[in-house]
Amino acid sequence: MIVNPVAGGGRAGRALPAVRAELNRLGLEHRVQATLSLEHARTLARDAIKAGEIAVAFGGDGLIGAVAGALRHTDGVLGVLPGGRGNDFARSLSIPVNPVSACAVLITGSTKRLDLGSVGGRTFIGIASCGFDSVANRIANETKLVRGNLVYAYGAMRALAGWRPASFTVTVDDDEPRTVTGYTVAVANSGLYGGGMRLAPEARLDDGRLDLVIISDFPRLRFLAVLPTVFMGKHVNRPEFQVVRVSRVRITASRPFTLYADGDPIAELPAEIEVLPAAVQTIVPAAGGGTAAVSKAAVSA
Repeated sequence: MIVNPVAGGGRAGRALPAVRAELNRLGLEHRVQATLSLEHARTLARDAIKAGEIAVAFGGDGLIGAVAGALRHTDGVLGVLPGGRGNDFARSLSIPVNPVSACAVLITGSTKRLDLGSVGGRTFIGIASCGFDSVANRIANETKLVRGNLVYAYGAMRALAGWRPASFTVTVDDDEPRTVTGYTVAVANSGLYGGGMRLAPEARLDDGRLDLVIISDFPRLRFLAVLPTVFMGKHVNRPEFQVVRVSRVRITASRPFTLYADGDPIAELPAEIEVLPAAVQTIVPAAGGGTAAVSKAAVSA
C-alpha cells in the first residue's frame, strides 16, 4: 500500500490504522510505505511490479494518477483507497469514498484496463484543465481555511472575484486550430473533478477517447448561478459549454496558465494532451465489468 499520510489534510494518515485492521480482517497480506513525493510514489509502484505485488494507492487523486502512470502499459495492477479531498476517481468507479469500506473492493472486485490522459510524458486519471480552473486550483491548494471537498467551491468563488476572460486556441486531433474566449478549457478522461462536479458527464474511463470541454465567456453572475448545475451535469445543455470527443488536443492561451490535473499542476501552456487507451489494469467493483478477481494486495503508503 502506497500511502500519502498528509492527503486530505491528514485524512489518509488518520484512517491508516483502521484501513490496516480491515485489510487484516479480510485476510489481505500487505505492507505499507509512506510517500515522500509523487516521484517517490512512482518508484514504489515500479518496485511493487518487480515484486509481483499489487500497488494500492491510498491518498488523493494526484497520488493515484502518479501510481497509475508508473504502471501504464505493464502487467502491474492498481488498487485504489480514497484518502484525499475530492476522491473523484473513486467516485467515477463507484468505489466507496470511505477508505475502510473501499478495502472490500480489493478482494471482491475484478481488474479492468482503463485509459489514462498524458501531457508531456506525465499521466493523469481524471481531468486536466486550465484558465479559470488554473486560478481556482491554485487557491484551493494554498488555502488552510477550508477542508474537505468544499475547498474547491471556495477556490472557485475566490477565483471568480478577480477573473477576466482569456483567449484559448484549441487544435483537436488533425483539425484546424480555433480560438475561443472564455473561462476554461478542460480535457476529461473521467467525468468528475472538484469533489463531485460532473464536468464531462459522458466521459468514460474505458472508451479510448477524451472529452474536451470548453467554457465560453458569459457574465460572472450567470456563471455563479450555473456553477451548482455542474454537480448534476446539467450545464452541458447550455450554449456556453461545448463538449467534443477527441484523441489528442493542443491548447495555447493569450496569457500564461498552468495546466492542472487531478488537483496538481502538471504542465504549463502551451500543452498537448492525448489519450493512452487501456493503459493501466485497475481493480474496480465487480459490477464494473472486470475480468480477474484479486486475492493479494500490496499497499504503498
